[in-house]
Parts: sequence; structure tokens; C-alpha cells
Amino acid sequence: MDHHQLLLFFALLIFAFGLVSRLAERNLVSGPMIFLTVGVLGSPLAFGFLHVTHDMEPVILAAEIALTLVLFIDASTINRSRFADGSWKIPARLLLVGLPLTMVLGTLVGVWMFDDVSVWAVALMALILSPTDAALGQAVVKGECVPVEIRQSINVESGLNDGIALPPILIVLALLGADANGHEGAWTEFVLEQIILGPIIGMAVGWFGGMLMQNAADRGWTEDTFQRLSALPIAILAFALAESVEGNGFISAFVAGLGFAQAISSEAIRHQVQEFGETEGAQLILVVFLIFGLAMVPAAAPYWGIEEFVYALLSLSVLRMLPVAISLIGAKLDLSTILFIGWFGPRGIASVLYVLLALAAIGMEGHEQVVSVVVLTVMLSVFAHGISALPLSKRYGEKRQVSGGN
Repeated sequence: MDHHQLLLFFALLIFAFGLVSRLAERNLVSGPMIFLTVGVLGSPLAFGFLHVTHDMEPVILAAEIALTLVLFIDASTINRSRFADGSWKIPARLLLVGLPLTMVLGTLVGVWMFDDVSVWAVALMALILSPTDAALGQAVVKGECVPVEIRQSINVESGLNDGIALPPILIVLALLGADANGHEGAWTEFVLEQIILGPIIGMAVGWFGGMLMQNAADRGWTEDTFQRLSALPIAILAFALAESVEGNGFISAFVAGLGFAQAISSEAIRHQVQEFGETEGAQLILVVFLIFGLAMVPAAAPYWGIEEFVYALLSLSVLRMLPVAISLIGAKLDLSTILFIGWFGPRGIASVLYVLLALAAIGMEGHEQVVSVVVLTVMLSVFAHGISALPLSKRYGEKRQVSGGN
């Protein structure tokens, strides 16, 4: 199948899903579930009428654009005023305590379970699986039955943890690359360039772009449509400029989102940018899940065994829920709330895009088990969290009402 046929299939599938999207949501079927399933069915694992590999140029390009946009939108839609009443405390605990604990615990359990895999490869696996994706449980972050504070905490956590996880992922990738090439000292210079130049360029592009957009809007020079579209060019500018000087484009895009948010004072513009992320960005994400089913699942499936399934299940349960519980000690939350927050840490788009990033950097050979665990965990999460989001949200909300909670 050539690139044009693949593009035609993507377009038809997105359009077809759009026609029945609300019906699917009512029946506990999410977009990622459908696109992932269609991808697997079209792959060599099933009917084999589509042939896509993770190293095809269109796949890499789609992944890069999607990750760039996701990171920028996540950072740019942070509204500091929403946390003036102290509601920042729960997401802060989850990000500053829960996330590092998840990374460390995931690494320790992985080293214990996979003794024939290098420590750095196991650490990479744990880091890639640490970010969460609220998009896989839309009923949780949009449902009125869940208290606003809890919804917002889960949403903010998933919006920021992918950007926070990126620097350590890059460091471990650099270490793995240095080990493979026999240049153990080369990673230091690489990491410094990636982590220092990326944020500097990203902040400059994001702040300057946001300032220009705000001034143009104040003078009535720009329309709502172009305010909405401003996110993509600024994110791509930050990415491309950073990459051109050996910085990291993804870190640059994330920091550009932070700089953009600092420069924008208009809630209307913030809303336009967020609306773009929830529409055009959502299409890219669905395409990535289709690619995931077409390319990643067939590549990983031959390496699945008992150990891989056990770690995947632990990653979605104990390795997520225990750090969350520890991070929320003293937060005065009841057990049902802690369990609810702990369970709804689905692994999704960030993990998919980071494993594609890792494959581009270090390749599949020699890292098959690590990649297979990440792919399996994400696949299980897409279905487990997609199916459970609505019923568990309703049950949690009803329990809160009975107990007199907010």
C-alpha cells in the first residue's frame, strides 16, 4: 500500500467514526479503541490488507507533529487563576511525588522481573509508561458526576506529566545510545544541548508569539479562526528552530506552550487554542492510535509472554495506584477518591509517541522486550480505561452524593 492509499484509508476512517461518534460514546466505545482495533485487524496479525511499519516516513512525521502539538497544547492551556483557591495541591502532589515514585517503582520492579535486560532499558520502559492520558477516560474529566476538583486534578496531571517525563527519557535514550556506540562520555554533551537549548528557544518563541497574538487581538486585527490556528505554527516553529541548533524540539514545544500561556491574558484566545487542541489535535491522536495498531502491535506481539502481561497489569494497577496513594497522604481524601484517581491513570498517546521516539533513536533490535511491554500496557489501557470510565465515574459520583461529598 502506497502513501496515498494509506492517507485515503485514514481519511475515510476518521469521517466514518465522526458520523457515529456520539453513538459509540454512549455504548462505552472510545475513538482510540476503534482506531486501535481497526489497525490490528488491518495488520498482518489479522487480515493483512494494510502494511505499515514504525519507521515509515509518514508514520514518523505524523508522530512528531502529534507529539509537538500535544505538548504545546497541554502547556498552553494551563490557567494559573484556576488554582488560586488551592486546588493546585492535588495535581502538585501527583506530579512532584506520585510521578517520580511511579518511575522509580516501575524501574525497580522491572529490574527484578527482567534480569536479562539492561538497567537503562528497563528504566526507559518505566519512564515511557509513567505519563497518563486523560483522553482515554473522557467521562472522567468531562462527566458532571465527578467533583470538579478531582476532574481538574486528573486533567492537569495528565496534561503536565508527559512534558515532565520527557527530559529523563531523553537522558536514558542518550545513555543507551552511548552504550551502543561505545562512546560513554558522548551523552553528556548531547543531553546538555537538548535540555538547555530546547527550553531557551521554546520560551522565546512561545512568549514572543503569544505577545504578538495578544497585541493583534487587542487591536482587532485577527479573527477567531486564526487565533485558533496559531497553536500549530508556534509549536512547529519552536520544534524546528530547536532541532536546527541541536536542541530538543519536543521540550522546546512544551516550553513554548508555557511561554505562550504567560504572554496571553485573554481567556477568549486561551479558549480558541484549547478548542483547536480538542478538534484538529484529536484527529492526529486518532491517526497515531491507528498507526499503533497497524505497526506497533504486530511488531511487539511475538515477544509477549507471561512476564510481559504481569508487568503490564502491574503498571496499570499497583505501580500507578501505590505512588498515588503515597502522594496523597495528608490530603484529607477518602479511600474511594484515592482509588479513583489511582485507577484513572491510563497510558495513551504520550507513551505511544515516546516509544516511537525511542525506536527512531535506538532501534528495535536488542530492545524487543522493552518495546513489547510498553505496547502491551498501552493496548490493555485503551480498552480497560475506555470501558470503565463511564460506569466507574457514575458509581463514584453516586457514592459521593450518598456520603455527602462535594
